[in-house]
Amino acid sequence: MARRPRGDDSEALRRGLIELLANFEQHLRESSLRDQVRALVPANRQLQDLGCSLLPGGSSLSARERILAYLRAFPGEVIDGDELMVVAGISEYARRVRELRVEEGWPILSGMTVREQRDADADGGDAGDLPPAMRPDQYMLATDRQDRDAAHRWNMANQIRKSDAGVRDKLLRFFKANVGKPITSEELRYVAGNVSEWARRTRELRTEDGWPVVTRTSGDPSLPVGVYVLMRDEQAPAHDRHIPEIVRREVMRRDNWSCRWKGCGWPHGFPDTDHRYLEAHHVTHHAKGGENSVQNLVTLCNLHHDETHRTGALDIEPL
Repeated sequence: MARRPRGDDSEALRRGLIELLANFEQHLRESSLRDQVRALVPANRQLQDLGCSLLPGGSSLSARERILAYLRAFPGEVIDGDELMVVAGISEYARRVRELRVEEGWPILSGMTVREQRDADADGGDAGDLPPAMRPDQYMLATDRQDRDAAHRWNMANQIRKSDAGVRDKLLRFFKANVGKPITSEELRYVAGNVSEWARRTRELRTEDGWPVVTRTSGDPSLPVGVYVLMRDEQAPAHDRHIPEIVRREVMRRDNWSCRWKGCGWPHGFPDTDHRYLEAHHVTHHAKGGENSVQNLVTLCNLHHDETHRTGALDIEPL
């Protein structure tokens, strides 16, 4: 059973710890191994209490609350697990971090999740704004914003995870059950059965299958790092699904991140504007031999992209 820390007077706890360690000198000279270990137990507890006392009112908080308070003091910064162990006052801090993500919806990235995202997107995907390389025992609060619907989604994720479908199908099912809602990388990893391929399969849903999954660097700069959104339950036309991401980005940079349809121009430039509904359209359709090249692609908003495929008309502003 977890032990409640005693006291918030850091200086008094420090002095008590020093006294305990000073008295331990005699045990080192005279005591047996068993007695030495037993003599260190109070010092270990005192050290835990000292770590808890560093936070305001730390002794009255649970270990989970102390971890959250510490992470919220440094949003967007990489935090070592050992730091969380100190302020939590317990060795099982990693379990408490997971509870904060799963049960309370705090967007805490782990080093393992960040590494998987980077590995999956090394060929020009969504890794641009991920934090620097993190060790598996490091964490980062991506944004100081709680997702209060997270517990409900985790229950749903648990049911999907148990199905016999493949990883990509599980992820798509979870996305379609949460259209328009932010989904964290931790949730996707769980749905995929904790396999490392979740990030690559998520990216393939967008680049190969044509599902409008957006992230911070692929459509919505306002999203926190490690968050995904399926904008609508609709696939892109088959011939628009296989445009390499590096080509798509070059097309949109050329077009000033704006729709080229005459009189539109939405969202009127870059940066600080909303690009989640921008899409690349083939001037000569892929089905008719059109290449996935910058010269054969043009940036359109989703409304005018749909209009072009519906009517066959392409009325664009010249560069």
